[in-house]
Amino acid sequence: MKVRRRYVTLFIVCFVLGITYLHYSTLPRIYSYHNVYKEFYYIPIFLGALAFGLRGALLIYVSVFVFEIPFILTGSTGAFASEVVRLLHLVLQGLFAIFAGYLVERERAARERSEKERDLVRIGQVSTAIVHDLKNPLITILGFSRRIKEKKGNIDESIEIVMDSALTMQKIVQDVLDFARPLQLTLKQEDLREVIARARFFCKAKAEERGVGLSTEEPPSPVMLEVDTFHMERALVNLLSNAIEASSAGKTVTVSAETKRSHVTVSIVDRGAGMDRETLKNAFVPFYTRKKEGTGLGMPIAKKVVDAHKGRIDITSKPGEGTEIRIELPYSSGK
Repeated sequence: MKVRRRYVTLFIVCFVLGITYLHYSTLPRIYSYHNVYKEFYYIPIFLGALAFGLRGALLIYVSVFVFEIPFILTGSTGAFASEVVRLLHLVLQGLFAIFAGYLVERERAARERSEKERDLVRIGQVSTAIVHDLKNPLITILGFSRRIKEKKGNIDESIEIVMDSALTMQKIVQDVLDFARPLQLTLKQEDLREVIARARFFCKAKAEERGVGLSTEEPPSPVMLEVDTFHMERALVNLLSNAIEASSAGKTVTVSAETKRSHVTVSIVDRGAGMDRETLKNAFVPFYTRKKEGTGLGMPIAKKVVDAHKGRIDITSKPGEGTEIRIELPYSSGK
């Protein structure tokens, strides 16, 4: 932002000096040229308003006024109408500077208020989502802890349920923390096929439990990438887990990798229920979810990881036909 303002300031200064030079280097009697030059002064005034608000516009106007005064005095014709026109032009420039600066500052203030209101709404939505997701496991923990204290029912089963609920709460908190804090990558050369294989391994039990098949299609030779193994595995696990949950028993989720000269594409395809237009539109919106369980952070975290690797992630989906997630990561084949 500071660099951009510096360039704008330099442009404005050069522009004003250039117009002033044309004023003084052109014969005073060629009024038509000077009238055109004066109109050009509106450009730096307007740019000053856009970049610096009311103060910037007024400062540039004062500079223009100072530069024009000697020319007005030396080029005076003595004609009353001519002098009135010159004075009126300076007054209009001043009014334009005030009006433009005022409008820019009013728009900025309105935008800041709008951003603050959006932030408050977003904080409210996030808080509601977190409270909602933590409420159910917390109720379960309290209920079964009371049963353990009173020695009612199967104690071992109650302890297991309490531990599962606590793990659910831990995952929710961890997802929120991972999404909120900046992502710091530790990049190293890694065979992408091995990253995919580990992510597939972590999801294998879940797929078997739901009766969903997992298949892999990948190149026969290593696909070496600069990648943060931990974060990329987690992103793939989130995406695979979603694909498995969307698939009914007997269906298969396919993970494939394809190399191009400039990038490698990882595709995750399921033949599940697919997404409607609203769900597809909000797939990467934090805390948006149609599922009864989950924080709605799996997809946003995956996108954050891919973006941090300077890649891109896209989703295509049709209700009743399934979903395909495509991840493109920078890659050099070395050919």
